[in-house]
Amino acid sequence: MHIVIEKIRLDPFLRAQNKGEIMDDPLFAISAIDGRYAVETFPLRKYMGEAALMRERVQVEIEYLISLSEEEEISLELSKEEVKALREVYVDFGETDAEMVKEIEKKGYKGYKATNHDVKAIEYFLREKTPEKIHPWIHFGLTSEDVTNIAYRILVQGSMEEILIPAINAVKDEIEKLAQGGRDTPMLSLTHGQPATPTTFGKEMAIYASRLGQMQKKIEHSTGELVGKMSGASGNYAAQVVAVPGVDWPGVSKKVVGKLGFKHIPLTTQINPGDDLAILFSMVQIANQIIIDLNRDMWMYISNKQITLRKNESETGSSTMPHKVNPIEFENAEGNLGKANSDLKFLSESVTVSRLQRDLISSTVKRNIGSAFAHCLLGYCKTKDGLAKIEPDEKKMIESLSENVEILGEAYQTILRREGYQDAYEILKSETRGKNITMEELHRMVDRLEIEEVVRAELKDLVPQKYFGLANELVDEIR
Repeated sequence: MHIVIEKIRLDPFLRAQNKGEIMDDPLFAISAIDGRYAVETFPLRKYMGEAALMRERVQVEIEYLISLSEEEEISLELSKEEVKALREVYVDFGETDAEMVKEIEKKGYKGYKATNHDVKAIEYFLREKTPEKIHPWIHFGLTSEDVTNIAYRILVQGSMEEILIPAINAVKDEIEKLAQGGRDTPMLSLTHGQPATPTTFGKEMAIYASRLGQMQKKIEHSTGELVGKMSGASGNYAAQVVAVPGVDWPGVSKKVVGKLGFKHIPLTTQINPGDDLAILFSMVQIANQIIIDLNRDMWMYISNKQITLRKNESETGSSTMPHKVNPIEFENAEGNLGKANSDLKFLSESVTVSRLQRDLISSTVKRNIGSAFAHCLLGYCKTKDGLAKIEPDEKKMIESLSENVEILGEAYQTILRREGYQDAYEILKSETRGKNITMEELHRMVDRLEIEEVVRAELKDLVPQKYFGLANELVDEIR
């Protein structure tokens, strides 16, 4: 009976597949990033869909054509109007164009047989969009990787600059608000999970804001250091040089790569080595680890009641326990950023390795950059949403400090050392280690010490909620 039910459930899907239908409804998506989380990840489609890759390949091919027309030794002349018309091909590249490229690749189009090659399909697409005099120069002397390596970097750069870096910055801004708002809110520290020298909630948030801000700058720098190549099948400009030896082909490559926004890499095999992408992915991984660290701390603070979650009345916290307000944003963010980092690590390892002058492994792997970026974006959005829902419970924080007055042992023994007590640490260790004592017990210990009254008063004046040093001032060190 179970098998029959499953067959009935699957039948509509199989019928749609047999008809060649594409089911755009997120309910039919294989991946959650295009299904359950389609709304959140939608902005990345501009850069990480297959149509986007087609568009940028078209841009690279056209800018290469335009650069060729600027070389005296090459018999391709383009007027300003023709250059403008060429650029409109990629500027106006849309759904119909993408469908044509895919048809050329998979089914064939007009006189073209199916290429079963996505870059060759771009070449034939351009023949359909350009005057015949241009056709011999389309993809002239290039290999697929000359076009694709730059196209991917355009997509990565756009994703970083317009979507992911602003999303990281939005998380940082939310953390900084908490840092400034809680700069004077005293809080018990926990080192090794045990009560330790107090801090302020704001200062702890400031640490994350500063860490993330510094890493954001490194990500921005790495994004600006992406490199491109356009040097032929083995990276030696062999086909170009043998066909038109009078052209400065490395100069043409450098000009095209620079025009498209990247630095030129002169020494390559058939492929761009990918070290630049690996560095960027590694920087993003570190930023993600910082945010994971933050999410785990938020989860712990919520668990021990140091901070509270504001209720969303339209939200169900638990399917059976109506009282619960769960830290779901922080958990969701941790899961997505962990998945992103797993993908980014694999990408970093894959894009930097190629057997001899070229294999196709990194080619298929790079198609998953969008998936990694989508999980990043989800993690950033969920973290920001979670931070917007929390507020420190100052009353509970002060209660926690009052319940752990033994943490003043550090302050007491340091003041006593200043006064010449050589065994100050041992005295406080005997009185406080592994104990939960009261202020009265601590003061009775002070009364037994042979110290000046002014020092005795100084010790008794100390309270946990005011023993946080320069924590509130350190908030201003956010960079």
